[in-house]
Order: sequence, then C-alpha cells, then structure tokens
Amino acid sequence: MDQSYVVAGLFEPVEIIVDRWGIPHLYARNERDLFLAQGFNAARDRLWQIDLWRRRGLGLLSDAFGPAYLAKDRAARLFLYRGDMEAEWRSYGAGAKAWTAAFAEGINAYVRWASADPKRLPVEFRTMGHRPALWEAADVVRIRSHARIRNIEQEVQRMEIGARFGLAADRWRKELEPKHALTLPDGTVLEAIPPEVLATYRLGTEPATFGEEQVGAYADAAALDGSNNWALAPARSTTGRAILASDPHRVHEMPNLRYVQHLSAPGLDVIGAGEPCVPGVSFGHNDKIAFALTIFPVDQEDLQIYELHPDDPMRYRYAGGWEPFRTIREEIRVRGGQTETAELLFSRHGPILHLDKNRNRAWGVRTAWLDAGTAAYLASLDYLKAGSWDRFVQALRGWGCPTANHVYADVDGNIGWITAGFAPKRPNWDGVTPVPGDGRYEWAGYHPPELHPRKYNPKDGWVGSANQMNLPEDFDNESHRFGFEWADKSRFTRIAESLAEKPQHSPADMLALQIDFTSIAGRRLCKVLARHSFDGDAKAAAEMLRGWHHRLDPDSGAAALFEVWFMRHLIPAQIEHHAPGAAAVIAVPDTQSAVAGIEEMPASARDPLLARTLASAWAEAGTLMGEPKTWAWGRLHHAYFEHPLSPIAGKRLDVGPHPKGGSGITVNNNGYRAADFRVTSGVSFRMVVDVGDWDRSVVVNTPGQSGDPKSPHYRDLFKVWAEEKAVPMVYSRKAVEGAAAFRITLKPI
Repeated sequence: MDQSYVVAGLFEPVEIIVDRWGIPHLYARNERDLFLAQGFNAARDRLWQIDLWRRRGLGLLSDAFGPAYLAKDRAARLFLYRGDMEAEWRSYGAGAKAWTAAFAEGINAYVRWASADPKRLPVEFRTMGHRPALWEAADVVRIRSHARIRNIEQEVQRMEIGARFGLAADRWRKELEPKHALTLPDGTVLEAIPPEVLATYRLGTEPATFGEEQVGAYADAAALDGSNNWALAPARSTTGRAILASDPHRVHEMPNLRYVQHLSAPGLDVIGAGEPCVPGVSFGHNDKIAFALTIFPVDQEDLQIYELHPDDPMRYRYAGGWEPFRTIREEIRVRGGQTETAELLFSRHGPILHLDKNRNRAWGVRTAWLDAGTAAYLASLDYLKAGSWDRFVQALRGWGCPTANHVYADVDGNIGWITAGFAPKRPNWDGVTPVPGDGRYEWAGYHPPELHPRKYNPKDGWVGSANQMNLPEDFDNESHRFGFEWADKSRFTRIAESLAEKPQHSPADMLALQIDFTSIAGRRLCKVLARHSFDGDAKAAAEMLRGWHHRLDPDSGAAALFEVWFMRHLIPAQIEHHAPGAAAVIAVPDTQSAVAGIEEMPASARDPLLARTLASAWAEAGTLMGEPKTWAWGRLHHAYFEHPLSPIAGKRLDVGPHPKGGSGITVNNNGYRAADFRVTSGVSFRMVVDVGDWDRSVVVNTPGQSGDPKSPHYRDLFKVWAEEKAVPMVYSRKAVEGAAAFRITLKPI
C-alpha cells in the first residue's frame, strides 16, 4: 500500500506517514519542501474539494460546468481582492508568500500527475466530465469569500422585518447586545431591501450547488454556526499541565471543511486542523504552544445605498457632487468554448450588488474583504512557530478575517484569550442598518489591535469562548462599535458551570464536556412550566417534561418532545403574539430572546400560550413518532453529510444518516433545520490537547480525512464521531511510527 511519487520542485525527499485514522504526518528537511508536500498531499486527499473551492472563489465554475453558473461566477468576482499584492503578502508574516507559493506548486504537481491518467482522478471529475486546474499562489489569498463575515445579511433582514412589523420586532430575530437603542441613521429609510441585493451577495459567497440551485439555503444553516474553545491552567488540571479544548462548528458538507495534518521540518513541528485549500493549520499545537479559535462576531460589513444621477445611472451622489462607478469588464469562459463578458460595478466603497434605474438607486457593500490582510485564516501562518504568549499575540496583530476569539496554552503552564480581526471605526453610526453611500457614513480605518479584549493567566484558572457576548464590562462598545449581534450564550453558560463543578479536570473530562447535551433552554423553560397546571394533551406534555433531565440525548423521548415544542410551536407562537405575521419571515429566530421572552411574559398571556403550544406539540410528536413510549430525539434528529453531486450522482457519495443528540445551542452543537430535523451544522472536528504530553491528545474529524470516495478514510471516522468518541492525535515520531498505516515518499527529480 506504500506509495512513491517523483515531484518536480522538491529539493530533497519528503516522507508522509499516514496513520490508521487517515491523518498524514509530513516530514521534510526544509520548510519549502514541507509546504510543497502539504499542497501535494492536500490534492491527494481532497482534489475535488479544493478544485471546486478555487473555481467557486475565482468565478470559474462556468468553464467546467456550463452557462448555468454565469451569474454565480459574475457575483464571485465582485468579492475578489484586487489591491496591492505585496501589501497583501506582508500581512501574513515573513514566510507566508514563499510557503503559499510552495503549497500551490505542490497542488499543481499532483494535478499534473493525476491528469496524466483520467483513472487517477476522483469519481467527481469523471462524473462531471472535466479536469482539475492548476493554481497560482495568489489564488489562495485573492479568494475572500470562503469564510463568511458579517453583517450585511442581518442588515437586510432587519430592514425587512422593521418595514413590515416595526423595528422592535427584530428582537425575535436577534436582540442586540450589549443593550443598545436601535435607531435609523439620518437619511436611511425604513423599507425592505430589493431581493436582488441579497441574492447577488449569496451567489457570490455561498458554495456551488448542483442540480437545482438553492441560493440562501446555506446561509440559513450558517446562521446556526458557532464554536467552543477553552483552556485550563495547570492548577485546574488533574495532570498538572494545561489543557486546551477546541470544537469549531460549521455547515455540514461532504467532504468536511477541516483537514487534520502534521507538518514537520527543522524549526517547525505543528499538528492540527486547517482547511485543505490553505497552507498551515489554524487549530492545534507545535512543540511549545497550543491554539484554537472561535468566531468573535465583529461587524465587518455595511450595506450602502446610493442615489443615482437622474440623467446618468452610472454616477452616484457623493460629497455634494456626482461620482462615476468604476467598471471592470472580465471574460468568463464557458464550457463548450464560448466566452461571456461580465460587467462588474464598484463604488468607492466596494462592489455594487444591484442597480435599479427605475428607482434611481443602487445598493453596494463596504467590506473588510477589500483590504489587505483579510484572506481567511492565512494569518495563522505567523503563529505556527510561536513559542510564547508574547510571540503569539504579536502574530495576531495581522489577523484580519474572520474575527476570532483565540485561546492559547503553553508548556510552561500559561493560558490566554485574545480577540483579533479588523474592526472598522464607525464615528457616527452603529453599523446595524444600511446607510446612504453619499459620504456621510465613512469608516475611519480600523481600531488598533491593542484595543482588542484579552486575558492572560486569570485568577480563576481558565479562559474560553462560545461566540457569546464577551466584551468586558469596561469595554465601551457604544463608542467603538465592534458589533451588537452574538450567539445564544447557552453553550458558554454550560461550559462555565461545568468547569465550576469541581476544582480540577482531566483531559477525559474535557472531551465529556465537548459532547455534553445539556439544554440550558430546556432547564429554564421547564422551570416556567413547573409554575403552571394544564389539562388534556398539554398536561401530558408538561408531565413528560417535568420528569426530564434537560439533556437532549438521542434516546430521550422528552428531548424529542421539547425540541418539537420549542422550535416548531413555542417560538413561532411567541413571535406571533408580539408581532403577528413575523414568524413566517424570521427564518432563524433568536433562541436566547425566545426563552427570556417567555420568562418575562405576564402569566395572563403566557398560560394560554403554553397550554396551546404544549398540546399542539404533543399531537405533532405523536404524528411523527407514534406512541409516546417509542419517542426518541434521535429518531427525528439525524446527522447526514451530503455531497454536492448528490442530485446528479445519487446518494452513494453521501454519509449517514445517524441519530444525533443535542441542538444548535448545546455544547455538543448539532444545529438542525426545523422542517425535517436534519443536522445541517455544528461540530465536525474536535480536539483535546494535553499540553506538553502531546501524544495523549485526542481528535476526531468526521466523516473522514479523505474526500476521495475510493479511500478507506472517506467515511471511517463517521461512526466514531456519531458515537461521541475520539481517536489519538499522535505527535512524537515514536508514536507516529506505532500508528502508521502506510507511507508515501515524495522524491525530487
């Protein structure tokens, strides 16, 4: 099973040991060869995925798949980085340009090898009848849109809700934190934004789909995303060493976004997860420090509305005069040989998403993506060699996107948390609604890195984040306006209370916390139910929930009843009570506001609402699952990883289904679509790092490490993950040799 390749561009041989869980351990004699080998190996395991990533990001889908993708290609090109490339490369650290160039060269070496014989290509290429393309180093950084930023979608949704139901109704979609008065800036009219605006944005930023296009479906799932990370100081650990835990959450797709790999060369020895199309890793450890991140939701986008010149729609009002749009025309190659010309419009702020000559208006976006240093995760290259907190913090000065909570631990027992990312200065507005693009509302650069919150070796012995509102009490968000929209705090609440239950925890305890199904919402709402009495089906439902342990276990009937009640009956009924008609518009309601709203509601209104929704949920649960004694959350709530080509190739490339517990607001995050309870987002990669005793670390990456359906590692970790287990993340050469499944040798010409 061992393999050998002759690879142009290598200076010296590289050895890749693939362990029995599909994790590659790359050993090179110099850094350039290491990153070239990383690119080669990424293509070996994930060629279809990374080729599609590149085509989608650069707007090159039509070349492979035909004219149906012209609109998507045009939209994608609106978001490419078009600035100074030297400034761009400098943003990511001294080695970034050379490492990325080597990475792209490695991908190309594998592409050339595989393309020489079509039988070597993954089945997706044969199914679609095209070939993988060659890369340039700049492709990696010019593509901005593979890590979503915020909050243009939220601005559009807020305007639609506000126009139809009043701005106060937007609380049920997302309540602003810290407490903030929602007002419209001068010149902004409360009216719905044309659907073409968000449609273009989503076309340019969402993954490619095949079969029937489903623009927006990915965005609804993405709204449920979150992540957890935390680190314990040695005094809080049974090992006497620091422990770091990480489980980033993303939309579930096939192959999985994350890829675990070990990169070793003189002066660099790092293992962990990254994205297969980006060099380096973003979550993991080297020989001195461990690191992980979650999203810190800074507002990095603004929707700008332009007044067009009455006689010339290619000019817009700005600073008392009229300024022309900048037009870029690009040729888009279409499969079959023809080309189409795409006309891309830009204001001084950024791309124009929609222009309506009849209304004399245009809508565009100002986004941090346009500035140097905002290629997703690439700044992690600068901390791969860090050996101390100070060096780690220094590396994060250049971190642009996505804005993140970084958690740190080192072999000396230090732990830390620091936020990073470009945070726009908005001198005269809050960023939560669109503004006129006439010059009255301009960014004044970015806040300095020193302003970002941080902790180092706190007295309570731990740091962590779960996308919750975590600005320190003394942080003046009204003046600095980092952002006002955060995740439900339930996951962080559960993490904090679990860590407070005893003075010390083991690595096994941290894995147990990562897979915790406790529902904070369930606990709070069942406390409300205990104060009321009901009749009929409502009584039966209340009695089942009163005996529940508030865990969304897959075999729990009460968990199934609670989620049916909470998501499909209670929340919509509550929204309808406050804003009739709004429930149909709010695709992803704010669960935190929903629970607080029930607790705050006067009993005279709450009693009939609870009784009515409990009865209807009881009836629906019976329809869905039959007799109550047979109910189980896992009968409804299932994990399923769907391949993009499923509509064409059938289900043979998909992985699943499997019963799952949890929800989008449990620590073990498994967000689902309410229509059919299918898990659409959440944890797909998790790790627990025993800092210093590295071989005792564990990891899981579902459904498997490989994106090639022929590989034994395409789906081999799915059951491990679905059963809430993990596998060793071996690091020392001795442990790697002991876990070796096969070897790959890369030889220079």
